This record gives sequence, structure tokens and C-alpha cells, in this order.
Amino acid sequence: MFRKNQTQSSSDPRELIVEREPKSPISEMFRTIRTNITYSSVDTSVKSVLFTSATPDAGKSTIAANMAIAYAQAGNKTILVDADLRRPTTHYTFEMPNQRGLSTSIVNEVPMESIIRESETENLDVVTSGPVPPNPAELLSSKKMGHFLKTVSQQYDMVILDSPPILAVTDAQLLSKEADGTILVTDTEANNRDSLAQAKDLLEKADANILGVVLNNKKMDNKKDSYYYYYGSE
Repeated sequence: MFRKNQTQSSSDPRELIVEREPKSPISEMFRTIRTNITYSSVDTSVKSVLFTSATPDAGKSTIAANMAIAYAQAGNKTILVDADLRRPTTHYTFEMPNQRGLSTSIVNEVPMESIIRESETENLDVVTSGPVPPNPAELLSSKKMGHFLKTVSQQYDMVILDSPPILAVTDAQLLSKEADGTILVTDTEANNRDSLAQAKDLLEKADANILGVVLNNKKMDNKKDSYYYYYGSE
């Protein structure tokens, strides 16, 4: 299992620490997760990873965003897709407009090129959610969504997907079938083994390739210093 150690402070809950403090121990942990993902499969390469959580407020969206930056910093052409069509936040995180995005591309057949935005991080593009639709699950399970994911997987070295909590709605199960791997994010303070077990069971029923678990919001101590940082709600 992948484990990520963090702790709370008054910082912006969606701050991109891998970009802001690339040499910090926390940023190094994201790079360690990146390495673990790379070596998680011997026979096939992992080119798309879905980030989800058992319940809300585990910090999975911020983890996904920082992982996308970690891949981009390594020279990988990376795209971060906000597939949380119920409670999207990527446009806030990267301060981008959200009048069009994934939902408009699927519903209105908007060309993919028109919804992909360059971020300030080299090698990283972003697709925001677009307007919240009345039928997220139907959109995410559509052939158009499948075609979108296949297309970006061909054009990018890594596709990072942010999805809703798996125990709340079925969206993550649907998306996990399309991703090469899935990572569960759990918050230390709200960690619940029963909820994680239920989430794992649902993912297994969807034939998801579960790569591991990221433990979020845990204090990290070392002999030289202590770093305080909180990755908060999605």
C-alpha cells in the first residue's frame, strides 16, 4: 500500500505543494508514490490512474492534483481530468474557468481540443468538469466518455482522473473500469476500516486494478524537522 504522511495547518487546503515546494519531504513522498505506480505492474504500463476515496473530505482531489504535477515535473506529458461531475474543484485549484469542460464535451460533442487547458506547470494540461449535469453516472458510463479516455491515453504519457467518493455514488466504479489503476485516499482523522473495506469490495466487483491506499493528513516527523501541511477536502 502507498502511504502518504501529512498534517494540518492553516494553509490553503488545495495548495499545490509539489509545485510550491518541490524539494520538501512531502513532495518527495508524491514522487515515491509515482515510482510505486510505475513499478506496480510488470507486464503492462500504467498510463491512467483514478483517485477516489471511500467517503467525502479525504483530500483525494488535492492528492490527484499534486500527483499530476509530480508526473509533469518528471517530464511526462500529463493530463488531469476532473471527472467529479458532482462536486468539482479542479477549476478552483488551478484557477481556471469552468464554463466548458468534460460534461460539455460529452453532452454537446465539443471538440476535445477546446476543453483542454494548459496549466502553469510545464507538461501538465487540465480538463475541468464543466457545468454540473443532472445525470453524471450516465455521462461517465457513455461511449463518448470511453472514447475520450482512450484518446487522451494515446496522446499523453499519464492520465490522472479525479472521481467522487465510491460509497456515495457509482461514478468511481464506472470509471475504474476504464483506468489502468485505482488509488484509494483516506484521511487519518476520519479513517474507517469498514468504509475502506466496503470501498475495496465495490472496486473489486467492478474489476478495478487497485494499486494501493494513500494515507492523508498524518503528521510527518523526522529527526531534523517537522513539516506541517494539510491536504483538505476535495
